[in-house]
This record gives sequence, structure tokens and C-alpha cells, in this order.
Amino acid sequence: MKKPNNYEKTQAQGEFIPVELGGHKMIIKEVKEMKSKMGKDMIKISFDFTKDDKQHGYFEKMFRDDIRPEKKWPNQATQYILTEDSEGNCSRSFKTFITCVEHSNKGFETQWGDNFEAQFKGKLIGGVFGPQMDYYNGREIEKRVLRWFVSIDKVMDAQIPDMSETQAYKNHINGYHPGSTPAGDGFMNIPEGIDEELPFN
Repeated sequence: MKKPNNYEKTQAQGEFIPVELGGHKMIIKEVKEMKSKMGKDMIKISFDFTKDDKQHGYFEKMFRDDIRPEKKWPNQATQYILTEDSEGNCSRSFKTFITCVEHSNKGFETQWGDNFEAQFKGKLIGGVFGPQMDYYNGREIEKRVLRWFVSIDKVMDAQIPDMSETQAYKNHINGYHPGSTPAGDGFMNIPEGIDEELPFN
């Protein structure tokens, strides 16, 4: 028998449980300062669900179950945020992230300067996941992605967001060539396969 196309990447029935839509309690695994492709300052946030979340350790399990030798922390558990807006002022997304971390960790106050990234490791934050249409590898797919951060006390009351669309999906629908562009909310649409150092120390 000839091996079917895409055999290695095809999920067996019962193996994959998707992220539940709505609010989740999360723990920050790493925050890393970096530059966007356009040279703008940004941070990369990697996270997982906490022990008292309904899907505890979801992304760590996904990482451990990945049998590829070049496996990486899941894109679904990574968020890129520009720190400044187009006018050079603090972006709303960055301020929201900082505020949500401070509100979620009693007594925590952000320290600016050297070692900025290290203070966030192990801190709590809330996140709201929603559906998103994407166009990837020549097909339309529906994903479940982090749509925004919230304080951890707002997780239980979080409503499921409406469907959103990536720029690649909009380009596909409108007949344009796909491209990677900054999302309007300050999050970055980073294509899959970006070179990352993982797991975390």
C-alpha cells in the first residue's frame, strides 16, 4: 500500500482535544524582548494553563507529545505584542498585558530596566480564547487563538469572542496574495515555523 498523503501530520481520532473557547487561567513561562521584522520593539510571551484551569498543562502536553526532532513551544501558546504604537507611544496591547499581570499577582509591580523579562516568569494572567479563520497551506482552517489578556479574576465571566479572521484569510477571500502584517490590536501575525529557542530554562 502506498502511504497516504500527509500521513505523519494527520491526527488519529480521539487524540486531539481543542482549547476550550472562553476564559482561561494562565501562567507565564517566558517573556522575551525582541524586534519585529520592521525593526520595532516587541515582546514574545509564552504561557500555559494553570493547575486550577480546566485544561491544566495543555500546551506542555502538546509540546511533549510532539515527536518532531525540531519541535517548538506551540504557536497557540505564544503571543507577540508591539510595545509602541505607530506614533512611538506605549501600545494599548502592551499596557493591557502589564496591567493584567499586575492585577493578577497581589503585590506585583512592574520593574523597568535591566532584567525586565525575568520578572514575569511564573506570574499569573488571564486569557480569552476565541475562534479565528485562517488560510494556510492552500486551505481554510478554523483555529482557536488567544484573543486578549484579562486579569485572572475576570476569567470566569469572560464571554466567547466572535469569529475573527487573519489577514491571510481576508486576502484569500478577496483574491489578494497572502502576507504577514501586524494585527490591528497590536498582536502580531507571525507565520508558523518561526525560529524559536525552546523549551524554557
